[in-house]
Amino acid sequence: MGALIKNQHILLAVTGGIAAYKSAELVRLMRKHGAEVRVVMTEAATGFISPLTFQALSGHAVHTALLDESQENAMGHINLARWADALVIAPATANCLAKCRHGLADDLVSALYLTATCPVFIAPAMNQAMWAKAATQENIEALQGHGVIMIGPNAGEQACGETGFGRMAEAWEICDAVLGSAESGMLAGKTVLITAGPTREPIDPVRYLSNHSSGKMGYALAEAAAAAGASVTLVSGPVSLTPPKTATTIQVETAEQMHRAVLERARSHDIFIAAAAVADYRPVQVETHKIKKTADGMTLTLEKNPDILADVAKLDNPPFTVGFAAETHDLEHYALDKLARKNLNMVAANWVGRDQGGFGSELNALEVFWPAGRQSLPMTAKTRLAGQLIALIAERMHDQNTA
Repeated sequence: MGALIKNQHILLAVTGGIAAYKSAELVRLMRKHGAEVRVVMTEAATGFISPLTFQALSGHAVHTALLDESQENAMGHINLARWADALVIAPATANCLAKCRHGLADDLVSALYLTATCPVFIAPAMNQAMWAKAATQENIEALQGHGVIMIGPNAGEQACGETGFGRMAEAWEICDAVLGSAESGMLAGKTVLITAGPTREPIDPVRYLSNHSSGKMGYALAEAAAAAGASVTLVSGPVSLTPPKTATTIQVETAEQMHRAVLERARSHDIFIAAAAVADYRPVQVETHKIKKTADGMTLTLEKNPDILADVAKLDNPPFTVGFAAETHDLEHYALDKLARKNLNMVAANWVGRDQGGFGSELNALEVFWPAGRQSLPMTAKTRLAGQLIALIAERMHDQNTA
């Protein structure tokens, strides 16, 4: 879910992918919503769809050259960037993502990205293998860390005949994310506290207990909540992600540190989302020196960590409290038990240990439960899923306050 763009001067950049045909519909929808749209294209994009199509739909000449002699200073990319209230790159190829991430500017679109001071939205589109490549995912994470808002991609059949993630989001999804649907600004004026990632419970100076959580879901929720207008505080365990610029991030290591950071702030927030995978137990004794391998076995005595989620829900006048349940079996049973036992407003449950979704994956699906109902959020990119969950939280919070 993107930030609401008020003046609606939209600069649409089209790069060379088969999904470029969807961008024509995007121009039509944006103009229908009252936006003024100007289109720029890479040379490769013109091989997939004619600039004349975009000229007819937008009512403006299409720009393809980095240096435009028709402009007074020949710097068309700078003039266009200053005109725009939002830059939308759709489709964005893997090549385009790499250029933007590394600051290259050898064509009009990449130069516009570097010049733009407005919000930037990117809708990736590529073969599923290219999307899954570590280099592409690193580029995505870096761009998100720079404040770029990613839209999609979706899963499905691709032009190459393969199936998987990499399909560009539909035109209406991009239009809603950029111009704002009825849900845009839905958390305006609200404060949201989110936990993300694993915790590490030390055994000795070199070893610890932890889990496979990457923090991607919690970080995506922080981005989505900020895009919905909220002021966001993110309490993060140790992850390899770049802290989002749209949130205040507090770094912690252990469950006790996370508990302390959350409880110090929970009363001043309207919503608490416990997306972190907090270790349930920690070693009773932490050795000051590395434990040497001397015997065939050893016994490690553990004690319970504080229950962050339950302690927040027990506060006087607690925030709207959302828990996560990562399960390997009996998902609905355990999720409903957590919802009732901890007196939560909502639980978002997901499967782990399966082929798709869960820890470390770019994908996830959620079964969301609250005292009076439930909703399924099917498998999709975590960035998109986060926006859907934030919208559902805002809806449930509104219904609860008006009941």
